[in-house]
Amino acid sequence: METSPQDHYLRPAQIFDGESADLLSGQVVQVRENKIEAVGPPSAFAEISESAIIDLPGLTLMPGLIEAHSHVLLHPYTETTWNDQLAHEALSLRVARATNHLRDTLLAGFTTIRDLGTEGAGYADVGLRQAIEQGIIPGPRMLVATRAIVTTGAYGPKGYAPEWNVPIGAEEADGIDPLMRTVRDQIGRGADWVKLYADYRWGRTVSAPTFTQEELNTAVNVASSANIPVAAHANTTEGMRRAAIAGVNTIEHGDGGTAEVFRLMKENGVALCATLSVAPGARAEIKRRMFETALETGVSIASGSDVGVFPHGDNVRELEAMVAAGMPVLDTVVAATSGNARILNLDVGRVKSGHFADLIAVQGDPTHEIAALRRVEFVMKEGTVYKSP
Repeated sequence: METSPQDHYLRPAQIFDGESADLLSGQVVQVRENKIEAVGPPSAFAEISESAIIDLPGLTLMPGLIEAHSHVLLHPYTETTWNDQLAHEALSLRVARATNHLRDTLLAGFTTIRDLGTEGAGYADVGLRQAIEQGIIPGPRMLVATRAIVTTGAYGPKGYAPEWNVPIGAEEADGIDPLMRTVRDQIGRGADWVKLYADYRWGRTVSAPTFTQEELNTAVNVASSANIPVAAHANTTEGMRRAAIAGVNTIEHGDGGTAEVFRLMKENGVALCATLSVAPGARAEIKRRMFETALETGVSIASGSDVGVFPHGDNVRELEAMVAAGMPVLDTVVAATSGNARILNLDVGRVKSGHFADLIAVQGDPTHEIAALRRVEFVMKEGTVYKSP
């Protein structure tokens, strides 16, 4: 179901505002066009037309969820390997898949995503963002990073004979001047975020740092001058340290995180996006211990899953993994709403006057039971209803 924005009065059983552990009951949320106008008891509003009321009996109304690390132009590696998606799937095919991924993500209650790299699909994320904004396709609000930036020789696809030069899944740039040009070029082509690979596997099994400290500093300074934030892929302790010193906004994955590195991140205002849900086997235990250390140091936590490795629409998997790794349920849900909104600098993530009307309703109490987020019955984005009971 999809209806156009207009004045709505949402009447749920209770409200989680995105921050407080105390749920509000007996309250109405007034939505005017694409924003939340007011929250209060029914008596606070003049006579309300029955046609404007959306009753949500037995449901908890809350902010739409925010996915901080997505790849909508990928699909699960159990279906097709990463190498083959880049080398054998046409761009038009990948975009067609992505339209379904975006719809599934929205209907699962994720009304905003930060998409961190097109993985060989060029600037297709910019076009998808525009298609959503123009109402051509349904989907969450998109923040895009376009091609991502890597050092020469570090990224894939790998496995080809060394005499072949194959198209790379990100944009290569080395040295100060090329990095400055590349960052500016991606911003000019529509990047909301710049993504840098501070380390990578270089075709081996173990990651190693890529950019020097001076290169990372330069890229961050150039992006910051354009008011564009920076995300850094970093799995090694040294890659994380360099990224934190450079002043990136978020570090992705963070497997090699130590208490010292997390303290440095906290001092520099850098958030961790741990992507716990994509760690297989022994790596899952490494990430769990890393995440426990991160929680102990008090570094800011962004909720992001690396979805695309697993099916889009199953994004709650990351929140479940965060809880399993020791993060309290309330803190986890706050991270996926108002916390991510703060890190991404967006007026969403709270049920509050003046914020965009990105709202979902679920069965149960999501502040005590993370599984409630799998029972999404209602989805509204910017005042438009996409799913209703």
